[in-house]
Amino acid sequence: MQQGTVRNIQSGYSAPAGAVPASVVKVSPELERVVRFLMALSMELDTAIEPSTPNPHLNMILHLMLSHSEGRIVSPSSLVSASGVPYATATRKLAEIERAGLIERRPRTRTGKTYSLHPSPGLLQSFSQLSDRVDRLVRNSFDEAGKTTESTDYYFGGSYQPGRAAIAPPGALPQPLKLPGGLRILVHGDPTFMVMEGLKRQFEQMVGTDIHQRAFSIDRLHEEASRNAERGKSRYDLIAVDLPWIGEFAEKGFIRPLSEVMDVERLDPSDFHTAGWRAAHWGGRPYGVPSQTTPELMFYRKDWFADEGLEPPVTTDDVIAAARHFHDPAHDRYGVAWNAARGTALGHTFMMTCAAFGQPIIDLPEIAGGYDADTLAGRSLRPILNTDRALAAAEYLLQLLQFSPPDILSMSWYERVRPYGAGRVAMAYGYTLLAPYFELDESCPAHGNTGYLPHPHGPEGCPIAPVGGYVLSIPANLPEERIDEAVEALVAFTSPGAQKLYAQNGSRTAPRYSVGADPEVRRLSPIFELVDQMSWRDELQFWPRPPIPQISEIISLCGHELHDMLRGIVTPRDALARIQGQAETILRTTVT
Repeated sequence: MQQGTVRNIQSGYSAPAGAVPASVVKVSPELERVVRFLMALSMELDTAIEPSTPNPHLNMILHLMLSHSEGRIVSPSSLVSASGVPYATATRKLAEIERAGLIERRPRTRTGKTYSLHPSPGLLQSFSQLSDRVDRLVRNSFDEAGKTTESTDYYFGGSYQPGRAAIAPPGALPQPLKLPGGLRILVHGDPTFMVMEGLKRQFEQMVGTDIHQRAFSIDRLHEEASRNAERGKSRYDLIAVDLPWIGEFAEKGFIRPLSEVMDVERLDPSDFHTAGWRAAHWGGRPYGVPSQTTPELMFYRKDWFADEGLEPPVTTDDVIAAARHFHDPAHDRYGVAWNAARGTALGHTFMMTCAAFGQPIIDLPEIAGGYDADTLAGRSLRPILNTDRALAAAEYLLQLLQFSPPDILSMSWYERVRPYGAGRVAMAYGYTLLAPYFELDESCPAHGNTGYLPHPHGPEGCPIAPVGGYVLSIPANLPEERIDEAVEALVAFTSPGAQKLYAQNGSRTAPRYSVGADPEVRRLSPIFELVDQMSWRDELQFWPRPPIPQISEIISLCGHELHDMLRGIVTPRDALARIQGQAETILRTTVT
């Protein structure tokens, strides 16, 4: 009698009745470490003791599991080669493993004549349990010996500190995605998403289908996401949403609440930086998964400050004093670089500068550690853009202007970091995602000489690191037949293993605590540990850019009016009065 099938509601794939769904198999984070240990131990035993007989079953399973954890395709011939026995014997042993239900075949061509081999859900579950037992046995056996001496030359695992084990690389999905035309993603053209593009082949092997990624600048990304929402069917399975857009996209019905399409607990929400996860919510429901959590910090040249005997800038007065000290246009050296380009760039700068002076741009209620931006849905909102603190923030920008490069009024996201990396600027406001421009280029004078700080604050402010970045969301108009597969891709691309892979290939964003704490990741850049520390100190905040539905219009408004102020066309008071009046009109409009 042929075995029936059941459909997993969360993952959307079919499996034999009674089988363990692969999507709910909890693979131990120690799996790859234990696989490598068993492979090394087997080799030692095979070569140290004669006579010996290879164990083809174990050798092939270990090779299969290691390839799975590394996202590598396994062919029958490669598995036979890994067996350690003659070809005919290995072929028989492989057939035995397949009959036992430990291996699955996946066709690589339409004819099915060419296929790859993958561990079955049962093997994944059994091996994950085995890895836990092996790890515990080794700890119990060698921990006692380790307690008798202060140090040992070698011990299994490298470190027994809880939570410090390295995260395993992302493995291939137990079931390949079945998406006609492949997986389609709309993203922002920043370094982190470009890392994903560079790893395209590896991620295609991981999800089992082609990936088509379109990248746009921030304003064009907003336009394309809006146009996509007007289409009868979404052109994209996943879209990147800037954190301040969450309220707008949720209210307009552009994106789906995650709770409608998946079990949110699969994401391990507590592992995400608190501010980044909270910023993904609207009306108490999550609308996306943090793909990158990147606070804006103050970059400063540690070597310049040390040579001059100056302390790192903690306050806005410190910034002005240091900028004045280092500013030397005659020698092509400038004090500070920042986002001053007209429109979106300058609008973001002003909002975050207001936060550094101790106030949001709308009347949010004060809470411990800042302001409450979690309960904005359904509230009547009032702008507060013409206050004493907002005026102090605007005047601070005018002061910065005096000690900035000559092209400051056209500097935006990338332009501000390039002169800093090239050694022409002492300080620069910048998101951590921009740090690879100088951290990965040893020819940059800023390489290895950069310190990172929260935003220096005004008299009534406190240290704060405004959270930026993007979440990956599922479009509301995505056809129903693609939703389950899109969910699986969403989980895979935001997993700890994938996030670690981004970091190892140049990204300087880590939305998860586990990734920032990974010892291999921490060795890549001081940013990861510093951001974790800022999060624990509650300095990471998303209220400086509150995700209200009208935020994009207000950002653009601030960026245009204040650009006129920087050019000397209007006074700070006049600019703020105009912004306040127009913002009140914007907030009275209904989102449709």
